[in-house]
Amino acid sequence: MQVIETLAEGLKRELKVVIPAKDMEVRMNERLADAKDKVRINGFRPGKVPVGHLKKMYGKSIMAELVNEIVRDQPSAILSGRGEKSATQPEISMTEDEAQANKILAAEADFEFTLSYEVIPAIELKPVDGIKVVREVVEIADSEVEEQILKIAESARTFEEKKGKAENGDRVTMDYLGKVDGVPFDGGKDEDAELVLGSGRFIPGFEDQLVGVKAGDEKVINVKFPEDYPAKNLAGKDATFDITVKQVAAPAAVEINDELASKLGIESVDRLKEVVRGQIESQYGSVTRQKVKRQILDQLDSMYQFDTPSRLVDAEFENIWRQINTDLQQSGKTFEDEDTTEEAAREEYRKLAERRVRLGLVLSEIGEKAGIEVTEEEMQRSLYAQLQQFPGQEKQILDFFRNTPGAAASLRAPIFEEKVVDKLLTEIDVTDKTVTKDELLADEDGETEEKPAKKSSKKAAKAEASEAEGEEAAPKKKAAPKKKKADEADAE
Repeated sequence: MQVIETLAEGLKRELKVVIPAKDMEVRMNERLADAKDKVRINGFRPGKVPVGHLKKMYGKSIMAELVNEIVRDQPSAILSGRGEKSATQPEISMTEDEAQANKILAAEADFEFTLSYEVIPAIELKPVDGIKVVREVVEIADSEVEEQILKIAESARTFEEKKGKAENGDRVTMDYLGKVDGVPFDGGKDEDAELVLGSGRFIPGFEDQLVGVKAGDEKVINVKFPEDYPAKNLAGKDATFDITVKQVAAPAAVEINDELASKLGIESVDRLKEVVRGQIESQYGSVTRQKVKRQILDQLDSMYQFDTPSRLVDAEFENIWRQINTDLQQSGKTFEDEDTTEEAAREEYRKLAERRVRLGLVLSEIGEKAGIEVTEEEMQRSLYAQLQQFPGQEKQILDFFRNTPGAAASLRAPIFEEKVVDKLLTEIDVTDKTVTKDELLADEDGETEEKPAKKSSKKAAKAEASEAEGEEAAPKKKAAPKKKKADEADAE
């Protein structure tokens, strides 16, 4: 077998692989000899079928098998022999001329194919002891725990039907039908909707007009959708809602005690406080982790500059671009609404894709050199977490991961990356800094002074910040906010 390099331009490689016809014929004859003692052909005793007859009957099919095996197995062996790693699956091209293909299958012509790929650039790792990060830590006050428990208690409290008019704090159960210019609109109808007056869950002005209603009342409410309402077809529009009040209920007194804890499945109010504190610590810890990781990524980004495989960048860009366009469609906005243009946005997200690919390669090299591995148990936990997010669709998700090439890598990659970050945290300079809750959350959207200053970079900055959370792009926005049940627990 001959391997001839026909292109070496930057990271791009193209190899011409030639396997002489005589070598292909030798391989075919070996298969035929092996098959001679196994095939059963009428008119011939077992093991006595002439090789020439077998070749006439099965030669082309065996050669076709050999060709498939070669193009399946040889590319990785060839790259390994060259000490190269392909950024993506190499592209393989063979002759499309039918006459030439028949000659190859008849061992009358050399079998040739071309490998096209991009190599992963060699990365010389640099010392990381110069990386310095500040880990912001929030000390959780007892008052914050008590405030959160109060919210839970308020969301868990019961309501008792009352006679008379509704007041702020009461729960109104109603049917409603929303209209714009007298025409009902999608999402503007509900039955037995529950709304606690004063909760601010519906659009401005809606709840205020329900103060004073009583069971059995019918009323038309006039409102105006906010100019920045996510559903563009409703933003800034005047609307009416036909309301039928079914029930008015007053809230029971809020009591924080063991009985409340028991309703929540917790043995005591003291244990409830521990659980809530732990949840708050976890939430703040997640933000702290994201901000520390972001600092690490920013400094690694400044340390490493090299050409990135264009195919990887293209794939990453397409993921980001698809998500951004989905977000815009769901919010009913355009690039102009985001103070940018499609051309400028493409340029910025392309840079973001290049950054992500470059950092991904650096982290991969660090992890590989450190011998970091993702265990089967970690993969199973990640898969289980995926299943929990989509109840009722467990079988489809399992089938997807079993049958989709590369799907398992989408589970492995974030686990591997977090383990690399954990290792880096043991080697870099980490300084803890106590901050307030507001200070910790101040830059959560990624728009810090280090990010692009112009307005057109806002969404790109958010998408860039989402690297620390393992997201593909900016957080999704709902097309139109839906009502929430009045007794929905905020902290659960």
